[in-house]
Amino acid sequence: MMAPAVLSVERLSRNFGGLAAVSGVSLECGMGEVHAVIGPNGAGKSTLINMLSGDLPPSGGTVRLSGREITGFPSDRVSRLGVGRSYQKTNVFLPFTVFENARLAAQSRLPSSLRFFRPATSLKKVNEAAERAIAAAGLSGREHVAVAQLSHGEQRQVEIAMTLATSPTLLLLDEPLAGMGGEESARIVELLQRLAKDHAMLLVEHDMDAVFALANTLTVMVNGVVLESGPPEQIRSSRAVQDAYLGGDEGHD
Repeated sequence: MMAPAVLSVERLSRNFGGLAAVSGVSLECGMGEVHAVIGPNGAGKSTLINMLSGDLPPSGGTVRLSGREITGFPSDRVSRLGVGRSYQKTNVFLPFTVFENARLAAQSRLPSSLRFFRPATSLKKVNEAAERAIAAAGLSGREHVAVAQLSHGEQRQVEIAMTLATSPTLLLLDEPLAGMGGEESARIVELLQRLAKDHAMLLVEHDMDAVFALANTLTVMVNGVVLESGPPEQIRSSRAVQDAYLGGDEGHD
């Protein structure tokens, strides 16, 4: 019997008043798989990822994580169950060092009871988790640099390190290449390729070169619904997708 997909979404919807921002979206993502969600301006991609991370409750449908239904769970509970999330705008603590950022993320996994008077720096497991995450994010040797001093691409790596420090099974990445030049983008693509081997990864991204380099499966959304879903070759050759997105202007949600 096959294990359930890490992420299974069935007919997920979100309405804002009379507007259906997302309507009946279904998709799956397994371990070691990169599932990219693409689409033009207003397609509903960010709304979708916000529902999957628990930042926004759905109006209908179901979300399952490794077979367990997590529909409507708040973001902190979703995170504790093994979902890591990055955002379009890098979400890091600029005055803190790389290590301090990763340690704060790792520390969020500790039970809070009976730890009021224990210095955070003495928590060996937290420090080790932070160090592993920093290495996995490609920032070894930069641990004690203030994040404000890093390039935009390195700050994105810090955010990914913070996500990894929470020991996620599923990574939800919302436009991880936004605002990057070619060299930084190539570095992040290589990083994501490495991370995909040990995680399930749902990726929202507008850089089509990166999407086709990374994704095993693509889901194309237009006006809140799925236009087509399948392997990269199918999506690349689809006339409907070309007309709706790949041949037109690329926007942002």
